[in-house]
Amino acid sequence: MLELIIKGVVTGLVLSVMLGPAFFLLLETSIRRGIRSALAFDAGVLFSDVIYIVVAYVFFQQVEDLSTGADNAMIRMIGGGLFIAYGLITYFKKVKSMQMGIKPNGKSFAGHYWMLFVKGLLLNLANPLVVFYWFSVMALGQSGAETVFTGWDMFFFIAVILITFFSIDVLKIIGAKRLRPFITTNLLRSLNQITGAILMIFGIFLVINSIIIWMR
Repeated sequence: MLELIIKGVVTGLVLSVMLGPAFFLLLETSIRRGIRSALAFDAGVLFSDVIYIVVAYVFFQQVEDLSTGADNAMIRMIGGGLFIAYGLITYFKKVKSMQMGIKPNGKSFAGHYWMLFVKGLLLNLANPLVVFYWFSVMALGQSGAETVFTGWDMFFFIAVILITFFSIDVLKIIGAKRLRPFITTNLLRSLNQITGAILMIFGIFLVINSIIIWMR
C-alpha cells in the first residue's frame, strides 16, 4: 500500500508539471474570473480524465491496439482541428478591462460555473492523446509491482495520482489569482494570444502527427 502511495504521489507530481493546453486556460480563468471559476473549469478537466481512465481501463487491449492503428491518425486529425479552431477563437478574442474578475450575479452563478465545467470537460475530451496518456500511466503502475496488480490496486493508484494532480492545480490557481492586481488589459490580450498560439501549435502537432501515421 505504501509503495502504491509513493508511486502515485511521485507520478502525480511529475504529471502536474507538464504544460498542456488546459494549464494555460486554467491560469487564464483564475486571473480573469477568480478561484471558484478556475476550480469549476479544473473540475471539468478532472472529470474528463476520469472518463478517459475508465475507457483506458475497461478497453485496455483495444486502446493498446488503437495506439498503433490507422484509426489513431483520424482521431488525432479531428482533435487537432478542434484545437486549432479553439486556438484561433482565443487568439483573436477581444479583451475589455471590465472582463477581468467578472462575477455573475444571483441565479447566474450556477450556470456560470457549469459553463466553465463543460468548457474544461470538452477541452480535455478534444485531446485524443489523453486516453493514451492514461493508458501509459496504468502500464507504469503495473510495471515493477512485486505482487499481482489487482483492480483495487489500480483504482487506488489512479486515485492518489488524481488527488495529487488536483492539489497542485489548486496551488497554481491560488498563485495565479494573486497576480490579478498586476494584470492590465494589454497583458490580458497578450495572455489570450499566447494561450491561443499554444492551442494552435498543439493542434498543428496533432494534425502533422496524423499525417505521418497515414504515410507509414
